[in-house]
Amino acid sequence: MADDLKFSDFTRGEQVRIVALGARLAKRGLADDGSDRVYTADLKARIERIEDTARARKSK
Repeated sequence: MADDLKFSDFTRGEQVRIVALGARLAKRGLADDGSDRVYTADLKARIERIEDTARARKSK
């Protein structure tokens, strides 16, 4: 599939940003006590925008 992305499809800067955002997501996940009141959609959206950029670059 053309939409499948590997970690090597990202630039070095994108890789660093994804890892940092993933760490922040994990930190927020640990802060959640099971009530699902911790907001993570903003970080997920940022990661998705990075993925969209890489996907567009790959499809060229």
